[in-house]
Amino acid sequence: MDWLNAQNLFSVLTIVIADLLLAGDNALVIGLACRGLPPAQKRVAFFWGIAGAVILRIILTSIATVLLMVPFLQAAGGLLLTWIALKLLLPQQEAGEVDAAVSYTGAIKTIILADLLMSLDNVLAVAAAAHGSIALVAFGLALSIPVVIMGSQLVSLVVERFPILVYAGSGVLAWTAGKMLVEDRIMHRLFEHVEHIPVEIIVPAAITLLVLVAGRFLKRRLQKKLQAREEILSG
Repeated sequence: MDWLNAQNLFSVLTIVIADLLLAGDNALVIGLACRGLPPAQKRVAFFWGIAGAVILRIILTSIATVLLMVPFLQAAGGLLLTWIALKLLLPQQEAGEVDAAVSYTGAIKTIILADLLMSLDNVLAVAAAAHGSIALVAFGLALSIPVVIMGSQLVSLVVERFPILVYAGSGVLAWTAGKMLVEDRIMHRLFEHVEHIPVEIIVPAAITLLVLVAGRFLKRRLQKKLQAREEILSG
């Protein structure tokens, strides 16, 4: 059995770790975006979020080798994911049917965009670890699906029970965004010239701190606006 060699076993281990971390991020963003939705809307949002993650993984996996050659693609994904991590910290509107509908459609849009970005990150990591093996790429794709399905529902339940964990979830996504930026093929070459500075840690840490601080500030500001609007409507 030629495939049971040291390189392939190491590739399998790498793919498992990448899927648990990166597909776990997909589950995290689906769970965070769905928090607070009514049960019926939450089920639909879960369905589209999970379906989007699976479909995008299949599409991106089929062109993984091409994606590895696109300059700055992963860095751009990291910047967009930073915005999503910040957006998930902002308060959800809960004042009436119109706001509920806006919150619902906004959750769907956030999930699909985040799925695209993090599926890209996951597929690139798996494709690099697979070293051109279609079987290993397919294994990584199959493994990521149950992680997203089970993880997203678990995250939603936990976050609704302990809302403070939204900050932890957003921080994880922000750190992932920073790693995507640093690990981009072109950006990595640029950072190689920076000596004696652990860029691979400093950049994700800085982005995470920025997102959490900015998110806290914007959340308090928006909460005050929502309270003021509710007082005007009730008065």
